[in-house]
Amino acid sequence: MNIDGKHYRTIWPGPDNSGIINIIDQRQLPHQFVIEELSSVDQVYAAIKDMHVRGAGLIGATAGFGMYIATHTAPDDNFMGFVNAAAAKLISSRPTASNLKWAVDRVLEAISTIETVEEKRNTAFEAACTIADEDADFCRRIGKHGKAIIEELSERKGGAPVNILTHCNAGWLAFVDHGSATAPIYAARDAGISIHVWVDETRPWNQGAKLTAWELQQEGIDNTLITDNAGGHLMQNGMVDLVIVGTDRTTRSGDVANKIGTYLKALAAKDNNVPFYVALPSSTFDWNLDNGHEIPIEIRSGKEITQVSGIDSSGTIQTVALAAPGTKAENYSFDITPAHLVTGLITERGITRANRAAIADLFPDLANR
Repeated sequence: MNIDGKHYRTIWPGPDNSGIINIIDQRQLPHQFVIEELSSVDQVYAAIKDMHVRGAGLIGATAGFGMYIATHTAPDDNFMGFVNAAAAKLISSRPTASNLKWAVDRVLEAISTIETVEEKRNTAFEAACTIADEDADFCRRIGKHGKAIIEELSERKGGAPVNILTHCNAGWLAFVDHGSATAPIYAARDAGISIHVWVDETRPWNQGAKLTAWELQQEGIDNTLITDNAGGHLMQNGMVDLVIVGTDRTTRSGDVANKIGTYLKALAAKDNNVPFYVALPSSTFDWNLDNGHEIPIEIRSGKEITQVSGIDSSGTIQTVALAAPGTKAENYSFDITPAHLVTGLITERGITRANRAAIADLFPDLANR
């Protein structure tokens, strides 16, 4: 997607297989556009854990390139020992998104049958690039399938703008390109469909305010920022035609783990007969889990709730306190939306109902392993 009219991906390798990976440091957005270089496993671990990068697809792609960096920096005399330790470290960086372990395991599997160290390094690089390319392509396909939903609503409204509500950032900044929840929006825009997006601010990290609104502005898509608690009011008053969200992990039975607050949006959508869709590439499914309540929920520092960062009138980014000193805060980062609240899942292979049989029909090669 575009920043000031120039195309970027969220992650890309440096030139000449040099062991350097470039990312956009999303902590600095929307006020500063900073490209960060990663060249060690520790740097990749910190980038994932401290949310320089975030979002299921991008976490997976970053972990894949982290494994490449591990092979690039591993000593020849303890190559697999170093690589396996790096794999364990990267997997531990964040617990909820399934793409993280999936990508690490995929690179490990790719190099497992390769004999020489040099070939393992080259294979790891190729595997990481493939993971990133697939993520971008799968999101593009999600957009193609999801566009049909928006198109139908537009026809039903006689061409009037389709009002779509999002939660958190499941845009291209959360993936390698296109995004998951935003991919149908971009595809509909490209088809000439009139769209307006309600953007949840998404406390406490404010990914909606800082990332989604900025991303849509860069793409020239009409959007309005709202507080997280305004969604139900908008739905009650007929101001939302469709909800599309992303997911960090979805069970094989269709339960969805996504940014905290998603469950409440699903309840409001159900009560007001608003379609509630979840967009995800197949890498986000956890084929080993049936029940969403088995998904580990990340609990982050309470400071993310009691403090907030922004830019002051002088252009300096400042962090200020919102709560009184000593205030206790519990920072649950995700919640579970049960499958019965989900209208459908938009995947790279098409749209399916959120139940085990329908998901297995669409992904028999993966669900029946």
